[in-house]
Parts: sequence; C-alpha cells; structure tokens
Amino acid sequence: MTYKILSAEFMHETNTFSRLKTDEQAFRNCYFLTGSDAIARRGELNTELAGFLDTAGHHGWQVDHVLSAGAGPGGTVTRAAFEWLSNPIVEAATSGNHDGILLGLHGAMVTDFCEDGEGELLSRLRAVIGDDRPIAITLDLHANVTEKMCALADIIVSYKTYPHVDMRDRGRQAAEILQRRLHGEINPRTIRVGCPMLEEVNGGRTDIGPMIDWIAAARDWEQRDDVFAVSINGGFASADIAAAGPSVLVTAEGDLQPHREFAFAIASDIWRHRHDVLNDYLDVETAAAIAAGFNPEYGPLVIADYADNPGAGSYGDATSLLRALLDAGAADACFGPMVDGATVQKLQQHRHGDQVEVSLGGKVDPDFGGGPLKLRAELISLSDGGYVGGGAMIGGLQRSFGPTAVIRVDGIEILVTTLAQQLLDLQQFKSFGIDPAAKRIVALKSMQHFRADFAPVAGRIIVCDSGALCTPDYRRLDYRNVARPVFPLDAELDDPALPMPARA
Repeated sequence: MTYKILSAEFMHETNTFSRLKTDEQAFRNCYFLTGSDAIARRGELNTELAGFLDTAGHHGWQVDHVLSAGAGPGGTVTRAAFEWLSNPIVEAATSGNHDGILLGLHGAMVTDFCEDGEGELLSRLRAVIGDDRPIAITLDLHANVTEKMCALADIIVSYKTYPHVDMRDRGRQAAEILQRRLHGEINPRTIRVGCPMLEEVNGGRTDIGPMIDWIAAARDWEQRDDVFAVSINGGFASADIAAAGPSVLVTAEGDLQPHREFAFAIASDIWRHRHDVLNDYLDVETAAAIAAGFNPEYGPLVIADYADNPGAGSYGDATSLLRALLDAGAADACFGPMVDGATVQKLQQHRHGDQVEVSLGGKVDPDFGGGPLKLRAELISLSDGGYVGGGAMIGGLQRSFGPTAVIRVDGIEILVTTLAQQLLDLQQFKSFGIDPAAKRIVALKSMQHFRADFAPVAGRIIVCDSGALCTPDYRRLDYRNVARPVFPLDAELDDPALPMPARA
C-alpha cells in the first residue's frame, strides 16, 4: 500500500527574556522554503526532512511537503508569524486526506499568545484530522516538552547528540516508527517524566559527562519489542514557561508502567547530578589573561563566550570579552560574530584598508554583556554575508549573516554581522577571509555546537561567561512563569538529600 504523508519543518527556540520579537522577517532571514524548493535545498543534507525522505523512498510513500522554516533563536514568535507558517500546514492537512503527518519541530517555541507553540500547532492539526490518523514529530534535544505535545503526537523522537549532528538519523527514526504504525504493526503512545530543574545542569552535553551513559541507556531500552523511541531532553532554561526543564520521553505501547519507571530512573539521575557542572565558566578577564600568554603549538586557543550565544537567543553584541582581549593585548586573534548592523551599514561608505572610527556592539541591552566600544579599526572587507556550511552540523546548507564586515583592531580580526548566528562552523570565518586554524586565539559566541568543527583544530578550549543574556547565572533573570520551586532558583531544592519531586 502507498501511504500519503504530510510533512513540514517549523522550528524556533524561544528566549522569552529577549527584547527582540521573532517575526516573519526573522524566519526569512534564516530559512523559509516551500514544497519542492525545500526538498531540493534540504532533502539530501543533514536535516529532518532528509530523514523523512529516506524512509519515504524506501517504503514508496507519496510525500506532500508543505514548508521548511526556521528562525534563529530569539524572542517570542509573533502571532502573525505563527499564523503565516502554521496556516498552510493546517490547510494542507484539512484538504489532503493524508494517512499520517511528519513534523520537524524544535520543542521550545513560545509565541506572544501562548507558551507552547508546538502544542498549539498540534492542537490545530488534531482539530482537522481527528484522533485516528497518526502524527510523528522530531524535537531538538533542548525541547521543553509539554504534556500537551505528548498527548497530541503519537510518536516523538528527539536528537541524541549535542552538538546536534543526528538530525537526519532522527528524522529517519521517526518516519520508520510512523511506517509501522500505518501498517498496523504497533500502536504507540508517548509518556513523559520531568524534574524540577530549569535545564540539565550541563545543557545536555553528549560528548562528555553523564549524558553519555543516559543516552546509552536510552538506546538499550529502545531495543525492547514494545519500545520505539527514548528521548532525553536537556530542556531550555531561557524560556520562562511552566513546562521549562529536562524531561525523559518513552514512545512505546502496551503496559507503560515499566517504561514510566525507566524514565523516572533517568530523570532522578539527572536530578542527582544537578551540581556536577562540567564547564568551568571563566570571567572575561581570566579568559583574556590565558589568551595573552597562550602558546599555539598544538593549535589555537578557542574561547567560547557561552553567555552571548545567539544560538540560545542572546543578542550577539556583548562587548565585555572583546574589551578584555584588547586590554590584555591578545593579538593574532579572530573574534565573531559581533552583531552590529548599524556599524556594518556605516562601513559601506569606506574601502578596504581605510582606518575607521566605530562604536561597536553593546547596543541592544548594555546591562547584559557591556556597552559599545569606541575603536579605531582597519577595514579588511565587506560582503553580503553569504556562506555555505562545511562541518558536521550545517555542511552544504546555505546561510547568511546579512551584510557583513571584517575589521582589524590591534591584531584582532573581528567579524561584524547584521544577523545574529552562533559560530559553529569553520566556514563562518573562512568564507570571509579568516582562517581560524592559523590564528593564535579564536574567540567565538557559542555554547557547545562549535565543538563539532572547531575542536579538531583547537589546541585548547575554554568557556567564559561574559554576563550576556544567556548567562548561566540564572538568578540575574526575572523568571515569573516557570513552575516553582525549581533548581537552581529555590534554596529549598538545594539539599542534596532531598528526593526528586516528580513531575508528570
């Protein structure tokens, strides 16, 4: 039998503390592709859509792909943007008489009218297709999974890697489970167990630490005949919503009690490790001092500004790390991105080699990461900001920083961009004439994803907290909606002898 499948990708990770709303243009700035164009651009790369299509080709499905859209992490998604993207998906489901639905979602979307963007989309789909036809979804490992999502989606599969390099694999896994459901072999449901934390203490790192064992346990549990997917979600602490925090999901059938007990055991272990922080968050002065004396015999020193990561919704314009590097005389370095479209626009009137006066960065909210730096710089280059990824995460995908400039200040080459994106691929420097591997110091704005492409060339990696919007010091943020008590905000949950209060 040939099954007719509706598919779409609609992704956003929402930082509710951001001053910048995520509107239609924010999606267009990242990617917005429809139908065959989306398949042509994303269907053979490391994307969920590619995984869907792998399974479709194997089983002879007819796929009706509506759209692929994603915006860089940022503030709440406007109602207008949500309706613009969700309406075509719901309309296609209404008129298409599909056997099932496959969606590539993030799991941490918050709109300006509801906390659970994914749950809202799923609710609208259920309203038009009913309860009988199955829906399978993929999620980012940093999803804040709600009970509503679990109730409305039959099948949920989250990434198992951070840095995220398994998008295509997870898309394929979700689609294969859907095939079995359509064929009448299985009847899956998804259960959820959470714990009272803003996020897994190491943000879900899968390269080192306890997540390695948890993911191994998840894969082992998936070998059971009645289990089809186990997902361990690190959560996303920058979303101030009731359901924020880590969760363990099991998509299974039959007697779900053993699976609930398994999920509770993993969640309890996440809780027990809540003080075991793997990253050593240096202040910017300490990071700069290390940089000033660094010997690059085995490769450059990579300094990751964890707090100003645009990949978690920070503004990308914090200046405190750059200031500290300049004060320390840390030359033979590159730095990026510094998100400052106004400065890029001003530089358009100049030519390569010009000496320019700039007021760089710190314009969105100087209270987080420092105010503008007044600098005298040499203009190295100007471009439209386009590049093609080359690493494991975004290899082959076309992206753009928007109008972009490279300037040099006291031996530091600074990538100044218009659009906020985290640094996770060497091509994001190399496409603009900067070779990170040839530098003594590489300062970049990212939490963890950079390791996929930068770790192989690095002599040493350190992480700093610049005090920007994604600071790991959560007490600086004004949480109002997250379920309380919650670790680490509430002192009563700091007793290591306290058993984990279970969350459904």
